[in-house]
Amino acid sequence: MALLEINQLVKHYGETVALKGINLSLKKGEVVVILGPSGCGKSTLLRCVNGLEEIKSGQILLEHSGQLGKDISWVNARQHIGMVFQSYELFSHLSVIDNILLGPLKVQKRQRAEVEAQADELLKRVGLFDRKNAFPRELSGGQKQRIAIVRSLCMNPEILLLDEITAALDPEMVREVLDVVLSLAREGMTMLIVTHEMTFAKQVADRIIFMDKGEIIEQATPDNFFTNPTSDRAKAFLNILNYDIPGASFADNI
Repeated sequence: MALLEINQLVKHYGETVALKGINLSLKKGEVVVILGPSGCGKSTLLRCVNGLEEIKSGQILLEHSGQLGKDISWVNARQHIGMVFQSYELFSHLSVIDNILLGPLKVQKRQRAEVEAQADELLKRVGLFDRKNAFPRELSGGQKQRIAIVRSLCMNPEILLLDEITAALDPEMVREVLDVVLSLAREGMTMLIVTHEMTFAKQVADRIIFMDKGEIIEQATPDNFFTNPTSDRAKAFLNILNYDIPGASFADNI
C-alpha cells in the first residue's frame, strides 16, 4: 500500500480549474519530483496535500490513518506531512531555536529537553548549530531555508513536501540547500518535491511527474524523462529550457 495516495483530486479557483482529477501515489522512502511550467498546478497540488487549499472533490489518503480532512484532521495530518516553503515562513520575532521548537512543543506537546536535543543534532547536520540563538534577520537566504527544513524535520514527519525551496535564493546559496535534501533522500526520507532545478531533479528523484494545465501529462524515471520524454509537451518544455545535464554532481561533496 502507498504511504500517500491521491485519487481524482480536483481543485477550483472560482471558475478556473487548477487541478483536473489528479491521481498520484507515493511509496515509503520514495522521492517524487514534480516538474512543469509555471501555473500548471504543481504548488497547488502540494498545498492541497498539506490542507492549505480546500479541494472540490477527490481523496487524499495516508496509510494507517485514512482520508485526510475526514478520518484524520488537517491539524493531525500536518504532524505526518511536513512542508517547506519557498519563502521560509520563519517567525521574525523568534530565534532560530524557538522557531524550530514551536511546533513540537505547542502541537505535539513534547518535552523541551528532548526536542531541543533533536534540534541541536539537526542543526549540526546542516552546519548551523552556531546560529541556534540568532534571529532570521541575521541569516542568509540559504541559512533560513536550511532552518526551515530542520523545523519540519523536528516534527518527525513521514512525508516531506518541498515547494520551490531554492526559487528565492541567490545561485551560490542553492547548493547548500539542495545538498541537505539529497542527503535526506539517501537516508530514505519520503519526499514530494516541486523544483525548477533540472540537474537536482535528475539526481534526487526516483520518479518524475510532469504536469501541464492542471493535469499529469507524463510519469517516468529521471533517465527516461530527460533522455526520451514521450509527450510532445514535455519535449517542448525541455527544449525551451535548453536542458543539459552537466558532468558535475550536486552530490559530489555530501
